[in-house]
Amino acid sequence: MILLNVPRTRRRRLGVVAAAGGLLAALLTAAPAAATPDPGDAPPASKEISKSAQAEAREAIAQGEIPAQDEVVHSDNIRHVAHVPKDALTGTNSDLAFQGRYAFAGNYDGFTVYDISNPKSPKTVSQVLCPGSQNDISVSGDLLFLSTDSSRSDSSCNSTTQPVTEKSSWEGMKVFDISDKRNPRYVAAVETACGSHTHTLVPEGKNVYVYVSSYSPNAAYPDCQPPHDGISVIKVPRKAPHKAAVVGFPVLFPGEGPDGGGNPGGPTNPGVSKTTGCHDITVLPSKDLAAGACMGDGILFSIKNPERPKVIERVQDNVNFAFWHSATFNQKANKVVFTDELGGGGAATCNAEVGPDRGANGIYDVVGKGDKSRLVFRSYYKIPRHQADTENCVAHNGSLIPVKGKDLMVQAWYQGGVSVWDFTDSSKPKEIAYFERGPLSTDRLVTGGSWSAYYYNGYIYSNDIAKGFDVLKIDDRRTDPARGVHLRELNVQTQPDYFD
Repeated sequence: MILLNVPRTRRRRLGVVAAAGGLLAALLTAAPAAATPDPGDAPPASKEISKSAQAEAREAIAQGEIPAQDEVVHSDNIRHVAHVPKDALTGTNSDLAFQGRYAFAGNYDGFTVYDISNPKSPKTVSQVLCPGSQNDISVSGDLLFLSTDSSRSDSSCNSTTQPVTEKSSWEGMKVFDISDKRNPRYVAAVETACGSHTHTLVPEGKNVYVYVSSYSPNAAYPDCQPPHDGISVIKVPRKAPHKAAVVGFPVLFPGEGPDGGGNPGGPTNPGVSKTTGCHDITVLPSKDLAAGACMGDGILFSIKNPERPKVIERVQDNVNFAFWHSATFNQKANKVVFTDELGGGGAATCNAEVGPDRGANGIYDVVGKGDKSRLVFRSYYKIPRHQADTENCVAHNGSLIPVKGKDLMVQAWYQGGVSVWDFTDSSKPKEIAYFERGPLSTDRLVTGGSWSAYYYNGYIYSNDIAKGFDVLKIDDRRTDPARGVHLRELNVQTQPDYFD
């Protein structure tokens, strides 16, 4: 480890050209870019697009249908109050976590700690170099957790990429002591099957349980063997984090044979990812519930016993969902928003050709109580602003905006920007605010945009893959009551009871 101190809604018609049909056909059969065998830790390479799509993007800018390259635009009820460009960590920015006056920002090269005591002027407190994509990040007390889902030569922060086919390669969870925010200390590493693409904390008094989501097993990978239809559960003693260890691997999709029991994907279900694990899990400890987004399946499960989660409901959408990516409960736990990461986050899916129901959110009502709870589909939500075919755009990470009696959410859409939307009526969701930048390029599809956009103590924080750290302020009578809610800590995948 190396410590480095340091105003309008536009319904665009883009994407209708014939060339886009080829893109759509590819998306229907393509799964998200898996983290195995090893994506490396550099930003994704840009992709060629057709001459007609390039011309269409330039024409849309000229006509004012989309922002100019790198231009910042937003609805009248959002202000862009601060931006901190990337510094020593130049890799892909990823997830965010919060504690007190600090924000913790993941990056494929490590993580950054920001002082956000003045949100209009964030200050960099420390930058830790510890490569290993995605570096999905969470905090609890004096501990910080970091996911590694790229095959490394060892568990150290000096590791290099190494083929996943080698038994000595390492992937898993890293644990840091952050009692001194200026000098985080690496204190533990736990190897997990198929690495750790994302993780979710379940704090339990003296211990923190970590649900590790990973996927894409292969018989040629010594530490990632099929079937892989479960999650790793790590137990971390707060006072002895060096004793962190895997205490179980609950199988969430039991089934006979080498493929397990999850969604079989194509060709049975064309365009749908085969379930070989989970991508992301959100827990609601106050209700002993969790929702899992597991590639081809969405699940609801009980975490009354955190070491032995129990699936109580499972749903599929083999028409419009390609890859179940993440989940968010509403405050009453009678709704779940699942996201579909069509194209794996690296494709242009926010256009007229793909349409409003793919690469979107699926809103489900939770009907019934306890083990008899069922998920009932109500509607899809997708941003109403079409993007250019040079912009990767799809539903991604977001959080609730805590307002009693309302279901409001802020969400990242990569180069689609940040969307604030209302799903109080789960059958009629609607956008109420937005922020975005123009395309990074009008000639090639370059990966960028907001990875995560979360509401924390009165402000929206966004980690832009290519640009850096953004702070937004929303001024709207529908969201203003949330300013009275202040948290001491926020890991969005460990949803708090905001009004307890």
